[in-house]
Formats: sequence, C-alpha cells, structure tokens
Amino acid sequence: MTGAALARKPTARIAVITGASSGIGLTAAKALASQGWRIIGTGRDAERTARAEAQIRAAAASGVRIDMIRVDLALLSDAARAAGDICALTDRVDVLINNAGGTAKQRVMTAEGNEATFAGNHLGHFVLTHRLLPLLRAAAAQGARGSTRIINVSSSAHEVAPGLDWNDLQMTVGNFVPIAAYCNAKLANLLFSRMLTERLAPEGIVVHAMHPGAVSTNFINHADEGTQKYLRGINLVSPEEGADTVVWLATADEPGTTSGGYFHQRRRIPTSAAADDREAARRLWMESERLAAAVLGQG
Repeated sequence: MTGAALARKPTARIAVITGASSGIGLTAAKALASQGWRIIGTGRDAERTARAEAQIRAAAASGVRIDMIRVDLALLSDAARAAGDICALTDRVDVLINNAGGTAKQRVMTAEGNEATFAGNHLGHFVLTHRLLPLLRAAAAQGARGSTRIINVSSSAHEVAPGLDWNDLQMTVGNFVPIAAYCNAKLANLLFSRMLTERLAPEGIVVHAMHPGAVSTNFINHADEGTQKYLRGINLVSPEEGADTVVWLATADEPGTTSGGYFHQRRRIPTSAAADDREAARRLWMESERLAAAVLGQG
C-alpha cells in the first residue's frame, strides 16, 4: 500500500464506555467493537474487568483496539485519574457513553465525603465528562456535525423523584432510603444532560439520555431487599435489549440530527417535569462544580 493510500485509510471511531465490565455497558462495547469501533471501557472490579476485556476482544472486528481501565467513579479523584489515562490513550473521543451506575443496600460515604450512590451515578460522570471535553471537541472539529455524541444512561426511576433537595442533595443529613437516592441520581443524570445540551450545542456535540428498561443485570444483587423483591417479581429485559438503544444512539444517523432527547426503545419519550426544570439543571451544575472543585481545579 502506498503512502498516499495509507493516509486515506479511515481511522476507527472511538467510544469511551463506563461500566463496560458487565451488563448494558459490556453488551454495548461488544456490539460497537464488532462494528469496528475502538473501545476504551471502564470497570470497577478487577476480575470482572479482565473477563470483560477478553469478551470484547473476542467480539471485535479484526484489528480493533480494546483498552479497559479500572476506576471507581464514586471517588472523584479516581474519575479524574481515569480521564487522564484515557487522554494518554487517544487524542479524540467520538462517543462518550456514561453508563456505569447502581444502587446500594445502605448509605455509604466515600473517603472524599460524598454519598456513594450520588457520586457513582452522577458526580463521577460529571468529572469524567469535564475532563474528556477536549477530546470530544477534537472529534467534533474533525467529524461531521452531530457525529460526536455524549449518551447518558438514566432510568424511568427518575420519575419517582419529585426534585432534588438542595439542603440535603446527597441524603447525608436526613433519613437515607437507598432506592430514593438512586432515583435522585437518575434525575441528576437528566438534569446534567440538559445543561450539557445547552452548553455543547453550538459546538455540534450531540447529547442524549436514555432509559434502558428494567434489565436483568448485576444491579439487582446490590439493591436493598425491597428493591430486589420488586425487580424479581417483574419481567426483566436482557442486557442486549437494554443496550440496543445505546448502540443506536451512538451509531445511527437520526440521533445526530437533534440533541437533548430522552429515548427508550429507539423512541423519544418525555421526561418528568422535575427533569425538565432548567433552573434545577443550572443549580445542579453549580453544586456539582463545587463538590468536584478539588479534582477539577476550580475554587
């Protein structure tokens, strides 16, 4: 092959997927890798992450590069460190899929003083996204408008949250209810998406959120007893069904023509009124910046 031909050879698109060690994230990573995407995935558990890496490699198209990074997104310093690791691996990111998340059986405070459900579902992604914005902007500058995307995995659970309590945002003062904390975090995902959409639209970066459905994943085992009982009593969809809309949002032409959507089964659906509150979205952004100031270099 001549030098000119090598210069014209297309470069694989790059997806960063959090929570790629199991469930929806792993399934999406395998699907994208099979289509020729380069995958940079994250996982928290070392054994599960190594096993997932092997599975993604086995599913990948010939020559596709796969990298897995261990990170606990509930620790903001670890989220910042992981972002640095990603920046060392690539100079651009075409699609960022903020998928990692979960619930807990009880209130857990991190070493940094944050409640783990709120930090792991929202604050860690807030930090990671901020740190990866230069790479997303680099991809947007090189690609067609709408081809660079951020996809935030939320949940219909956000509909249960009436709104965020600004006096006890992380449920660290009052009574802690695990599933309520999770619902608040999923509401935060949508409010974060709203502000990202507003800020990044002028740069041609698309932002969408999605609800995967009630998916049969390891999520159930970490939930409180009442939530486990509820989930085991309903029909759960497979990780493949849950990941389908994620992959579609990352790859299809149609999602690139708009921004700020909330999707389920490839269809745009409405959010709750609380998730559509611009003032709440603006306030959450400010509070998140304050909580993450130490690792974002602000304040």
